[in-house]
Parts: sequence; C-alpha cells; structure tokens
Amino acid sequence: MADRLKTLRSLLRELYFGNSKKARILRYILLVFDIITIGYFIVSSMLDPDRIHHELDYVIAAVLLLDYMARFMAAEKPLQYAFNFTSLADIVVVVSLIAPAFFENFAFLRVIRMLRLLRSYHLLKELRQASAWFRRNEEIIQSAINLIVFVFVVTAVVYVAEHDRNDAINNYLDALYFTVTTLTTTGFGDITMTDSGGRLLTVLIMIFGVALFLRLVQTIFRPAKVHYPCPDCGLSRHDPDAVHCKHCGRVLNIPTEGEWG
Repeated sequence: MADRLKTLRSLLRELYFGNSKKARILRYILLVFDIITIGYFIVSSMLDPDRIHHELDYVIAAVLLLDYMARFMAAEKPLQYAFNFTSLADIVVVVSLIAPAFFENFAFLRVIRMLRLLRSYHLLKELRQASAWFRRNEEIIQSAINLIVFVFVVTAVVYVAEHDRNDAINNYLDALYFTVTTLTTTGFGDITMTDSGGRLLTVLIMIFGVALFLRLVQTIFRPAKVHYPCPDCGLSRHDPDAVHCKHCGRVLNIPTEGEWG
C-alpha cells in the first residue's frame, strides 16, 4: 500500500511539475479549465440568484476537489500546501458550490466564488514559460488581471450589500455599473446609495479604490518598458531598444529575443 501511494505521488509530481509532453498537456488542460471556470463564475453571478439548477456547479466542484487532492498529494510539503491562501480559497469555492444542495443559495456565496479569480495568478507561471509574447508584456497583463480581480470583487461586495436594500441594484450588472462609475469618478447619479451602510461603502471605494484603479490603469497604458538595472545609476526600467541609460548615459546591453514591437 505504501509503495502504491509512493508511486502515485511520484506520478502526480511528474504530471504537475515535470517537463514531459504529458505534463505540459495536463497543465494546459487545467489552464483552460481555470479560464473557463473564472469566466463561468463571472457570467453566472449576473444570472437570477434564485435559479434552482446547479448541476454544472456540482461538476465544477468535483473537478476542483480532485485537482486539489492531486496537488496535495504531489506537493513536497502537503501541510504547507493545504494552508496556502490560494489552496484555502479553492476549498472555500468548492464549499460554496456544494452548499446550495443543503442550504438556501445565499447571495454572499457569489462573493466567495469570486475567490476563484485568484487562480488567475496561478496562470501567470504557465504563460510565462510558454509564451515569449507574454514575457514581454507580463507587467501590463499582470496589471490588467489585478484590475479585473479588484473590480469584480468590489462589485460582488456592492451587490451583496445593496441588492436587498437598493431598488436600483437588482442584479450583478447593476452593481458592476455602479462600481465602475464610482471608480472612474464619472458618477452619473442614476444609481445612488440610499442607506448609511451603502454610503459608507461608497466612501471607502472612493478613498481606497479610485487611487488603486487609476494606478492600475496607468500601468496598463503607459509605454512598455523592460526591467534591466543600470550598473551605474540603478535605473531599472528602460525602453526595449534602449542603447544608453537615460539617466547617466551608460551603454546598456539589454538581452532581447529580437521580437519587440
């Protein structure tokens, strides 16, 4: 029994962390599954909260649980993996998917399912290894992912806090609309908070959210740079085709793959 378990762990480690063709295929399959489930949770959060058919939720929960168990067995330090924040988030998501079978499908479960967005950070490692284009644009893509995660999590909080209190917020899309208009300081005024709790939430979004939102947008749209510390002055960000450091004039030898642009 112990030998079989050891063999199984070795096989799982090879599949999850190895460089064989089978390992890469499995990781790409899981990569596609992660993208699909993230998209599904975003779209499903806009559907009727009282829907009764949850078969797809149960299928996703089963796959997530199997993946979690396989990663747990493949980990060098299983207990450390079990208490990793992303792993705990996956377990919470699984529970949120199964819970409606036993309890009412409370709205707060939609916020919990948004934790699945954290898996998007796990995708970065695979994409970094697989794509030269991704490596060149990693900072922009990372900022875009941070922006998406931030907006959708804040939207989920707004929806849960206000959908029963505010007649103007009837679904997730209404909450998304209010969140984006608040973060961009557009503030059309067609959706406003009518209770003290909602107004306090709006103040928090304005104070903390607007600054972060603008920072992330700025990172996405600023000119592409490469990370290469200058040996003399330490300037770490340069144009991809830079020959000299803009601060001190030092001749630079920035490694490239000849595919910028």
